[in-house]
Amino acid sequence: MSEDLTPTVLRLDEFDAGPESMTRRWSVFSDRVMGGVSHVRGVMTTAYGRYALHLTGDVSLEQNGGFLQAACSLGNPPGSGVDARGFRGVVLSVCGAPGSYFVHLRTADTRAPWQYYGAPLLVSHDWMQVMLSWDAFTPVSLATPLDVSCIVRIGIVAAKTAFHADVALSALGLSAGD
Repeated sequence: MSEDLTPTVLRLDEFDAGPESMTRRWSVFSDRVMGGVSHVRGVMTTAYGRYALHLTGDVSLEQNGGFLQAACSLGNPPGSGVDARGFRGVVLSVCGAPGSYFVHLRTADTRAPWQYYGAPLLVSHDWMQVMLSWDAFTPVSLATPLDVSCIVRIGIVAAKTAFHADVALSALGLSAGD
């Protein structure tokens, strides 16, 4: 377990021990999937002194665009979901250039690609652990409250403003504590 994740965390993914520690397959994409022009790059590399998933690129609002994303399916098999009812929220170890970042959750209730539950993600130039409680996530394009009994996907997103995104993720988990 990463030394900066508390002991009350269920590890979902952890990269800082090197490539062999990665347990999930991450997909990287941008608004180009819907006609936008944002550029994205996501690699597993040493970023800011740790082995991490490093998401970089330029978010553009042109052509109704405006996002970059790295996402992974949860559960075994992937996409079957995890039951997070015994946890208080998501915990991440992140570092990078401050900007307009978010964590997106998809659940059994999110059927359309534009539906998700989102929470703002604070990123700074120093590695830090960020805990996002379930009440930090708001529904987007759906009225159903967040049901954490089946979280099928989680994403790290740069969006909503034109900027150069640069964020690294070295660990991801579910927190049972504060």
